[in-house]
Amino acid sequence: MKKTIPLIVGNWKLNPVTLDDAVKLAIQVASKQKKAEVPYVSVAPPFVYLSEVGKKTKKSSVSLAAQDVYFKNIGAHTGEISILQLKDLGVEFVIIGHSERRAMGETDEDVQQKVLMTIKHRLIPIVCIGERERDEQGHFFSFVEKQIRCLAKVLSSAQMKKIVIAYEPIWAIGTGNTATADDVREMQLFIESVLTKVYDRSTAKNTRLLYGGSVKPNNAKELHEEGNMNGFLVGGASLKADDFTAIIKAVS
Repeated sequence: MKKTIPLIVGNWKLNPVTLDDAVKLAIQVASKQKKAEVPYVSVAPPFVYLSEVGKKTKKSSVSLAAQDVYFKNIGAHTGEISILQLKDLGVEFVIIGHSERRAMGETDEDVQQKVLMTIKHRLIPIVCIGERERDEQGHFFSFVEKQIRCLAKVLSSAQMKKIVIAYEPIWAIGTGNTATADDVREMQLFIESVLTKVYDRSTAKNTRLLYGGSVKPNNAKELHEEGNMNGFLVGGASLKADDFTAIIKAVS
């Protein structure tokens, strides 16, 4: 996956509520994304829809992503989903450490284990980081750096280059508030500076960064061109095929 080509991932979260609606949305997204088009596009439906959505996107350039994974492969772990099960369904990306999962108790150590398991089985982790709120003193930078350094404790430079980091300021998720293009650009530079300190310049330049947080058709182009990230992790707007397609076209 070339870093020079943007990546757009639609996180459907706990939507829609019927299989028919999920299949309909998958067909609409897939029909609008031809194989020759860029950027890379992936959708992350709820676990129960992965199989059927995968069937509808298989012949298109739209890949399949999962919203989470467990760090054990098999066994007595009621309600969990293993990386082997996801791989069997044709999943390529796995979202890990989303703020909504962290709010339910997921720790940095849990994120570490899930990332390692995902890389081991050659799927691509999309690791979410981001501050809950911004302060005028800039303390939120320290919070983001801590999350990156926690990943770096268990990942070599080569492994770090294989993951995707999704910067999602929590205050901008589902709130209608959006970081400005300048905010996104500032964070892109900061994340690269941390990766440079922890690893080296090559690792920083070769780790894909996404932005997520109220990305919409009317702000996608500016956020992409001026924010200088390598794509988006899209929430609500990915539930409407026309809006999601407009975001895709904004970075094409």
